[in-house]
Amino acid sequence: MISKTISSKKDSGSKSRSKGNGGRQLSLLEQVAPARPAPARRAEPAPAPTRRDDTARQSGAVRHRLHEEPRTPEAEAPAAAAPLLATAAPPPRSKRRATAESMAAQQREISVAEFFTKNRHLLGFDNPAKALLTTVKEAVDNALDAAEEAGILPSVLVEIHEINEERYLVVVQDNGPGIVYKQVPKVFGKLLYGSKFHRLRQSRGQQGIGISAAGMYGQLTTGKPVAILSRTAAGRTAHYFEITIDTRKNQAIPVKDEIREDWPGVDHGTRVEIELSGTYKGGRRSVDEYLEEVAIANPHVRLVYQPPRGKEQRVFERVTDELPREPQQIKPHPRGVELGMLMKILKESKARTLSAALKEDFSRVTSKVAGEICAAAMVAPNTRIRDLSGAEIERLYSAIPKVKILAPPTACVVPIGEELVRRGLEKEIRADFYTSCTRPPTVYRGNPFAIEAGLAYGGELLGKAEDDDETFGPRESGQFGPIQLLRFANRVPLQYQQSACAIFKAVAETNFRQYGLSQPRGGLPQGPMVLFVHIASVWVPFTSESKEAVAHYPEIIKEIKLALRECGRKLSVFLHHRERARNQEKRRSIFELYIGELVESVHKLTPVDRRKLQQQLLGLASKFTGQQEEEEALEVGGVKPDRKAKGKTDRNGDANGNGGDGEEG
Repeated sequence: MISKTISSKKDSGSKSRSKGNGGRQLSLLEQVAPARPAPARRAEPAPAPTRRDDTARQSGAVRHRLHEEPRTPEAEAPAAAAPLLATAAPPPRSKRRATAESMAAQQREISVAEFFTKNRHLLGFDNPAKALLTTVKEAVDNALDAAEEAGILPSVLVEIHEINEERYLVVVQDNGPGIVYKQVPKVFGKLLYGSKFHRLRQSRGQQGIGISAAGMYGQLTTGKPVAILSRTAAGRTAHYFEITIDTRKNQAIPVKDEIREDWPGVDHGTRVEIELSGTYKGGRRSVDEYLEEVAIANPHVRLVYQPPRGKEQRVFERVTDELPREPQQIKPHPRGVELGMLMKILKESKARTLSAALKEDFSRVTSKVAGEICAAAMVAPNTRIRDLSGAEIERLYSAIPKVKILAPPTACVVPIGEELVRRGLEKEIRADFYTSCTRPPTVYRGNPFAIEAGLAYGGELLGKAEDDDETFGPRESGQFGPIQLLRFANRVPLQYQQSACAIFKAVAETNFRQYGLSQPRGGLPQGPMVLFVHIASVWVPFTSESKEAVAHYPEIIKEIKLALRECGRKLSVFLHHRERARNQEKRRSIFELYIGELVESVHKLTPVDRRKLQQQLLGLASKFTGQQEEEEALEVGGVKPDRKAKGKTDRNGDANGNGGDGEEG
């Protein structure tokens, strides 16, 4: 009975479905499983369409395919073959994540302070040890620049106080001219604010970022403001500030502004205190080494340094009481400007005509040179500046290299000087031999620069390995590591990114093997030597804002190589004379070994004064083995290559001592 009822219900429910199957009843398995597609009938050949119909059909099919969604194999199957129990879900519609209006609402201006807050590694604050060094460096550079510009012999005090293992207080005080009351917040609380960016003259600072960035780093890591105390002249009141930086607006916020009537012992100067998160360490690339190198490159500075952790105070006395010559400001040179800069200078010129603008706004441009430039560009010299078109200015830019123009004046560059470089090395380094060289100023991209080199060899020096934390003791002869390379730019030591610097590239490409030193390919020479290289320029081409490496300009690398070759030739002469002295000493020792026996033998043959005869024989041995001459050569700094090697060919080069490098210095 139950089976009959089920079958009757099943029959009634399947009647409607069986109509589409030719009246045949479907089994339960056939109802659930998809039906197999029927074998395709052999298609009858359709009549060939005409060309117009074929083109229309193809274009219509293309339009249809462009607008329809891609079809899957399941979609290609007939509708009867789809599962009867499955239901196709509609495809999800993608939701737009943002609109032009919503994106526009999120856009805003980014201040330079806000940018460097997130990218502080660009300024040299990428690790705690380097951050401490960079803070001291920026404060000392500002102190020296201010004192020299005011014509004051610099005296700088540097103190580092340890608050805890990860926090330090940096104090830098100078005897400069001080800072005007209204300018103090801007100098220490606003990035890209200064007086050195737009002028072409040698100075340590360039961009107006350093000291304000150090204060920003201190505020970011400790939350403490920068403290400044400044006095402009004796008898005037000193002003004390505590300043924070609003990074969103790049503006200073004075937290405290007080007048200090009493600042004992200070007539004028500035004192800066910055509390920051850092790490103090000695050795290579430390504050200690940085200040030692500052004393070498600035022999006119008196520097007092108080290191942390109870270490003994160090005083670097000045070598000379004479200030460096004041660098003169110059105008841009036509060869050093680019097209956009040329357009900007002409647009802002106060001259009325093109010829007058070229003479007044550029250096080394006379009336004759201005006429030649205008003639080569096919532009009338009396053309008004405001009437110049972009095409005419572009022709002027292309015509400048075709005209002979004198190199820019070099009064804007002030090198240290050969004598002071050597005296600076002698003051801080104990060695057997010192030499130095200053190249004549030259130009890259219209910017004057001068290269200086010096070296100290032997004595207590040891080769320094590239590993900064490794310390070396005395070694046997010939087992020294790489030399110590001291890099300077405008008297400022460069301690990081050595391998990325043009100075390192020039040293590595100079063949020091011909001067008596071993040198691996592509590396520094090896031996007990300190090599000093200094570039002085109105605009040093640093590779980054942290000012740690010099860009690879061919003109700069060439000048460095020429200076190194000159110092290398002098070193070669010294090593040659020292080797000769050692050989003569060996010969003399052999003679002296047998002089006693010779005197005894002569005394047995004839009565002579043995003591007198021995003295005479010792004098002859000294005379014919060149003892006196060689002892002069071995004196510290006593080698005189011009007197010794004049007219002679040394073992490394020609009669002029060119070292066989194929290029004169």
